[in-house]
Amino acid sequence: MSLEPGTLYLVATPIGNLEDITLRALRVLGEADALACEDTRTTRIIFERHGITAPAHRFSYHEHNEEHAARRIAGLLEEGRSVALCTDGGCPGISDPGYRIAALCHEKGYRIEVVPGPSAVTTALLASGLSTASFSFKGFPPRKPGPRRRFFEMEKDLPHSLVVFESPYRVGACLADAHAALGNRLAAVCLELTKKFESVRRGFLADLAAEFAGKQVKGEVTLVISGNNPKFAVEEDDDGEEGE
Repeated sequence: MSLEPGTLYLVATPIGNLEDITLRALRVLGEADALACEDTRTTRIIFERHGITAPAHRFSYHEHNEEHAARRIAGLLEEGRSVALCTDGGCPGISDPGYRIAALCHEKGYRIEVVPGPSAVTTALLASGLSTASFSFKGFPPRKPGPRRRFFEMEKDLPHSLVVFESPYRVGACLADAHAALGNRLAAVCLELTKKFESVRRGFLADLAAEFAGKQVKGEVTLVISGNNPKFAVEEDDDGEEGE
């Protein structure tokens, strides 16, 4: 089945393990008239690993050139070309560039197809062993302590598991602010998901904050924090000590 002309394909790509790509994604990447990707060097690895030929027309689409690149994509779609868009890992638009061109396509009446696949959000949620009954994903917390604590305080009374991404430079500080805002809940620090050195550290926020205090980890970080449920928390006194 050939690709539809004048269609934007949002293609999910592996977050680590290159085997985690669908047959449909490989077909779309190999057959599209044009390819827009966050980093052409990163995406080239997928083509080399799976032995497919990259489109001759390929260019970068990232947060620093998103407006210009979106206009370029729109021009190709107007000409009846098929365009595949992917990021360095996961699905375009999920804490990565992509939503602006999707919105523009809706405004202009261009067709969109999503080619689903790997996601750090659901991978971390499943790996955490925390409740999957309902969850909320809120991207990256603010960098500064005050706004970051307020960010978590908005989740204080909600029952959903919370999933966020974080920089490897701020894991300990982020966990400490989550602890201060939410209390001592069960959480998980998921590192390098699907990669060789994948690890999941599960415990209460106070212990995890102490473990990662001042520590810079390597690679991608996804945090999962339990919702407001007594089953997943321990009570503390005003000094942060666990009650009897």
